[in-house]
Amino acid sequence: MTRQIRFNAFDMNCVAHQSSGLWRHPADRSRHYNDLEYWTSLAQTLERGVFDGIFIADVLGTYDVYGGNNVAAIRNGAQIPVNDPVLLVSAMAAVTKHLGFGVTAGTSYEHPYPFARRMTTLDHLTKGRVGWNVVTGYLPSAARNMGHDDQLEHDARYDHASEYLDVLYKLWEGSWEDDAVVEDRDGGVFTDPAKIHEIGHRGDHFTVPGIHLSEPSVQRSPVIYQAGASPRGVRFAAENAEAIFISAPTTPVLAATVKRIRDALEAAGRDRYSAKIYTLLTIITDETDEKAQAKYDEYLEYASEEGALVFMSGWTGIDLSQYDLDQPVGDVQGNAIQSVLENFAESAKLEGREWTVRDIAKFGAIGGLGPIFVGSGSRVADHLEQLVRDTDVDGFNLAYAVTPGTWEDVIEHVIPELRVRGSYPTEYAEGSLREKLHGRGDRLPQEHRGASFRLGGSRSTATGSVADKASVSA
Repeated sequence: MTRQIRFNAFDMNCVAHQSSGLWRHPADRSRHYNDLEYWTSLAQTLERGVFDGIFIADVLGTYDVYGGNNVAAIRNGAQIPVNDPVLLVSAMAAVTKHLGFGVTAGTSYEHPYPFARRMTTLDHLTKGRVGWNVVTGYLPSAARNMGHDDQLEHDARYDHASEYLDVLYKLWEGSWEDDAVVEDRDGGVFTDPAKIHEIGHRGDHFTVPGIHLSEPSVQRSPVIYQAGASPRGVRFAAENAEAIFISAPTTPVLAATVKRIRDALEAAGRDRYSAKIYTLLTIITDETDEKAQAKYDEYLEYASEEGALVFMSGWTGIDLSQYDLDQPVGDVQGNAIQSVLENFAESAKLEGREWTVRDIAKFGAIGGLGPIFVGSGSRVADHLEQLVRDTDVDGFNLAYAVTPGTWEDVIEHVIPELRVRGSYPTEYAEGSLREKLHGRGDRLPQEHRGASFRLGGSRSTATGSVADKASVSA
């Protein structure tokens, strides 16, 4: 049986997202990020293409590592201005039936208790089509604006996030019994207090004694997305993630990353394929290779080299303005996204040279940290199928050069070619986002870490029902 290739769209509630400068292109509509119609139309387009979902990134600070300030970021529209991603989902869900929604929210600057209710609300309103991209934060500006001198050290952020998820799993999985809502009209009882349980959490970072405020949704816990590829990030993903987003500049680096993640999933007691792995990619396509190349060359004319370096500085934690463009970056360490540095170092080793600042700027000018495939639908389909064979990746997190044109081109030129080959779905499976991705039901599988927090599970710390508490008090 031919392996099915999966697509996910990568966007953000801002201008140009990761293709700095492309907002100036006459075909780009990212300037309409403030208009709800942009998002509802995009959702319908992606559903027409049978995309698994739209993955909406987010930041809570400005990119101010480059040059030591945020002037270049503001000038280039480099993810500033940026709006909240969560508020987009209900409208997109209302005009679609199957498309999934991966919402980015950080663990560093919001208490898990109100966040748990927000995700449950979205899961209700989408009928079980919401996922949460867990990020621990990487921008120092976000930490400062939240009252901290700097963000926590890289691995400490994951330790904090692990307890954050403990709280959420207890609320989502261990507070309400499935049949707690009885709607007994004759007896006047809407919810049975004996079936609601306080979670009694007390940890190093959070104290949450009470119950979840929301009744169970279709999935209870949203699908957990994660994008960490550092050693600590991979361990965190292996314990929690059901969909993992990665980026790799070359095929050998991608293959090694996928293998490392699948090995980690097994080490965490899960199946090697219990998480779908999507790699970041930008596709520039048209009717012919020549037209696609001309389109790519035109996009490059609008790309901002400075804007690309603003992003790269933020992602690595290294001020690239201090380097000459032709200077090798060298073996450096940052406290931001460590996998970025590791990927560049691995690529340099494979190519027998060091990457220069200019190389990094050119690489990231369109689509960010992922490679770019340029060609006709047939040529791109060849590349995609070969990459899946060579790396064992499940699918592609597609960034855009211009929106919505980049995705419309993929739907028009690439997907029909993949379908002819039997390697892309013609329709959606029924059910929740989790069911569509994994085919194992709406709820977390039994071997998942979060499942152990269910009532009666090995990690359940419920301190008794609300009815029990009332009885004791009386």
